[in-house]
Amino acid sequence: MSLPRFKRVLLKVSGEALQGQEGYGISRQVIQNLADEILQVVQKGVEVALVIGGGNIFRGLAAASQGMDRSSADYMGMLATVINALAMQDALEQKGIATRVLSAIEMQQLAEAYIRRRAVRHLEKGRVVIFAAGTGNPYFTTDTAASLRAMEIGAEVIFKATKVDGIYDADPNTAQHATRFEHITHYDVLKKNLRVMDATAISLCMDNQMPIIVFDMTTPGNIVKSLLGEEIGTLVGQLNRPKPKEERT
Repeated sequence: MSLPRFKRVLLKVSGEALQGQEGYGISRQVIQNLADEILQVVQKGVEVALVIGGGNIFRGLAAASQGMDRSSADYMGMLATVINALAMQDALEQKGIATRVLSAIEMQQLAEAYIRRRAVRHLEKGRVVIFAAGTGNPYFTTDTAASLRAMEIGAEVIFKATKVDGIYDADPNTAQHATRFEHITHYDVLKKNLRVMDATAISLCMDNQMPIIVFDMTTPGNIVKSLLGEEIGTLVGQLNRPKPKEERT
């Protein structure tokens, strides 16, 4: 059996991806398919953490553009990510996968408070860790939360799940001759304003040499294929980044 390429990864899924064709809310079929993919990865011994957006329920930036206080709108968006995290936890646990939801906003009846060392220990014990409520601060996206958490837990790569098969130089849905990048640097993503993740998230990954793999989550098996070494989607940065030294507790 092929050995996985990574030991610890962080998967970033947008809230919009969870709605499937529904247009709003959570598609049970989409979340079940995602759980199946994660199950295969976990069975290969890979430690998996997730960050899920909340755009399928509430988008803070959109509400702020309509006159709502930005901080209040962002906190509402954080609560939407908690709903998605609990739905993902339910789907995973129905498949026998041990999970923990760690929230940046304390809500002890629903989730554990985020503590970095606790998150790492859960991963070491084979549990899937779902990070909810973003960074716990307004004005930061879940892309930035994913970059921050990936750095904190010592993930080797961020998998950015989208509805397209990589990063293009133009919108492939509207530009007939859009060209897909197989590999691109963090700097060029910023310079070309490609918007695969927000600038803060990309800058954080660039400063800490965190690679990102952007791939199509609607194609079954893509996560597992990439873990086993097949080139899927677009690679941002370089793999095999230097690993931080493990801290003793």
